[in-house]
Amino acid sequence: MDAMLQLFKDLTEAPGASGYEGPVRDVMRRYLEAIGEVKVDHLGGIIASHVGQESGPRIALAAHLDEIGLLVTRITDDGFLKFQPLGGWWDHVLLGMRVEVITRSGPIIGVIGVKPPHILGNEERSRMVDKKAMYIDIGAASREEAVSWGVRPGDSVVPVGPLTPMRNPDLLLAKAWDNRVGCAIVIETLRRLNNEQHPNIVFGIGNAQEEVGLRGAATTTYITQPDIGIAIDTAIAGDMPGVGADDAMSRLGQGPALLLIDGSLIAHAGLRHLVIDVAAEEGIPLQFDLMPGGGTDGGRMHIFGSGVPTIVIGPPVRYIHSASAIVHRRDIEQTVQLLVALIRRLDSATVQRLQQGP
Repeated sequence: MDAMLQLFKDLTEAPGASGYEGPVRDVMRRYLEAIGEVKVDHLGGIIASHVGQESGPRIALAAHLDEIGLLVTRITDDGFLKFQPLGGWWDHVLLGMRVEVITRSGPIIGVIGVKPPHILGNEERSRMVDKKAMYIDIGAASREEAVSWGVRPGDSVVPVGPLTPMRNPDLLLAKAWDNRVGCAIVIETLRRLNNEQHPNIVFGIGNAQEEVGLRGAATTTYITQPDIGIAIDTAIAGDMPGVGADDAMSRLGQGPALLLIDGSLIAHAGLRHLVIDVAAEEGIPLQFDLMPGGGTDGGRMHIFGSGVPTIVIGPPVRYIHSASAIVHRRDIEQTVQLLVALIRRLDSATVQRLQQGP
């Protein structure tokens, strides 16, 4: 297994639901400590710094550590686990999903179940099953047995979704690409900058609790006080049946996507123009995306202090917020190439011009 594939495996397979990001942070720390000084904030976010020029602008390059998951709320008398979502699950994708319950004693395998359709009435069978009717079956025969195995209310739950190259080996299937792909891009971008000069101070960041309200971006932005914000997150791949060009514009294998607008951020116009220009100069294909119904860490970054010119960029991914998402390796590589080239151009004069307003 090559080094980048190992990085993807380490990140995607680590459990890290919102508020429980420790194992992912440990992976990111292991890779970042070879590059620069590493700090952890009090919410569990991680920040690595790389100095190209001591007096240069401060550039925040931020992904989020957390994946959508579940929280154990109650153990029934019969040993089944009731749960609360952590982040935006679509109820359809939960049924039959294999999961790991992350206890203090270690992970316990389980499956999300519900009454089978064979014993439902016609009307009940035609409706989408509400997650309130679902439960996690860990094979325990009673509450007492589940407790003896270490299960407690408040334990986090994540899908089982090992990294799997597909028949086309450039397509990688895994859980948690949203947003472990961003974490991988942050690590690889800092690694490449470590081998060259750049005119600024770059902070490589893994934020906590993005999926439940962009919370960690507030604390790490306060700590780093950036002049420029770059959030790395997944774009919605639209190259699938039933999705039109106005629903999702980016396609796997066609390069990184620049987010024009989401529910928390309008891309800074000057920085958007610069990204487009840099991509053209470097011969890197660039796609565009919009997500009016969601938000990203850029939504918190751009309103810090007197304002931070901010963009969101990242590779398109199919089937995010499920246990099995697909990303194209070339899109990851080209995102890193674009970020390295962009950071080289973010010198003091350029940043001061961008700070004058879009």
